[in-house]
Amino acid sequence: MEDKYYSRLVKVLIFLIDFYFIQIVFTLLKQLGLSNGISDLKYTSFFLIFSLIWVIAGFFNEIYRINRFSGIRKIILNVLATFIAHVVFLFGILIFVQAYHFSINFFISIYALTIISILLIRAAMLLIWKYIENAGRDHKNFIIIGATRSGKALYEFFLSHDFAPSRFKGFFDNHPERALVDPDLIKGKISEVQAYCLKEEISEIYYALPLHYETMIKNLSKFADDNFIYLRIVPDFSKTVTQGYNIFLFDSIPVFTPRNEPLGISINVALKRVFDIAFSLFVICFIFPFVVPFIALAIRLDSKGPIIFKQPRRGKKNRMFECYKFRTMKTDCRPDVQATRNDPRVTRVGRFLRKTNLDELPQFVNVLLGNMSVVGPRPHISKQDAYANTILNYKFRYFVTPGITGYAQVNGYRGETKEQSLMEKRVEYDVKYMESWSLSLDIKIILMTVWNMLKGQKNAY
Repeated sequence: MEDKYYSRLVKVLIFLIDFYFIQIVFTLLKQLGLSNGISDLKYTSFFLIFSLIWVIAGFFNEIYRINRFSGIRKIILNVLATFIAHVVFLFGILIFVQAYHFSINFFISIYALTIISILLIRAAMLLIWKYIENAGRDHKNFIIIGATRSGKALYEFFLSHDFAPSRFKGFFDNHPERALVDPDLIKGKISEVQAYCLKEEISEIYYALPLHYETMIKNLSKFADDNFIYLRIVPDFSKTVTQGYNIFLFDSIPVFTPRNEPLGISINVALKRVFDIAFSLFVICFIFPFVVPFIALAIRLDSKGPIIFKQPRRGKKNRMFECYKFRTMKTDCRPDVQATRNDPRVTRVGRFLRKTNLDELPQFVNVLLGNMSVVGPRPHISKQDAYANTILNYKFRYFVTPGITGYAQVNGYRGETKEQSLMEKRVEYDVKYMESWSLSLDIKIILMTVWNMLKGQKNAY
């Protein structure tokens, strides 16, 4: 309810405050002489670009979503994720535009002061929010009807968020799950609710039982209205809905999905695609010219055969595409069998390319063509698709575009899968990625991939 009535106003207010403080930071750096040599027009246009990218990155990392439920740790993580996304997009633009030339000290100063000021603003807002919640108000007493999983989850939520104005008084249930809820917290049966509420001056009733008790809900609603008590309904779907389910509202109609699907939302897909195009263009324009000729020459001198190896793989929604790689095996062997440690099919140059992941570089062309993404579940060879019959959620991986690198790979699940359990873990991480996708997670996986390339991975062969 708070989010419905207040969040838009709060978001606009926070956005305006952020914009104002970013302007202060830019003005301060100009006064200190860190923008010398840059015309006022260019400095102003750069300020607008910087602010716009910050707003967009902040929107997707929810830095404008502040209320009494917000925790300082989550706020800090969201701001840092916004910082990483901002750096990638801003420098991507600067590299292609090449119209702005600032010193490294300027960029260090602008980011340091911006992040510090944003975090100080958030800390001040949380303190103000706490003060508003506590100042001049009586403590709110509340009860939960239903010692169910939903009721317990709600109780633990309030407990963990330390709401000073709210006091939990107890559960009420005719058939409480005593193994689920501490018996000392159960105050009585549902028939005793009304008398208890009047005696203890209860301000809020949370209903956490199934919705088919229509008569009970109507009676509670009338009692609550007559006695100026807020009735909140937290329906118990624990028998049919698990924690992984997601809820959408079509007007007043709740629609459940069996899992979180951030990449089922069009704006997220568009954002990921824009990032893929920008990142792959950067790699192709600024890394390919310095790396590809040497790799191509090494492959040609090491063994006979084509430089680029093409293999059909399954992509989004099971559509086939040609996956490009630098050739790492001899031409007179079967490429459709998974590589093993000390595999005789792998050439000397191929062993180095596999160890450093450089054999995957041509797949940035696949990314530009749209049949791959920079980050996503890795496309498997055709023989591995037999796991679809034995591993739960295996086919779910094909809901999204496959990636050059993935969450499973940076967590150590890459290379040979001798046992089914290894493939199960790979699928598990792929599903985790799909259910928790964000642009900051993609950036994190890319950075982890680069780190793994530098230090090496034991399963890379």
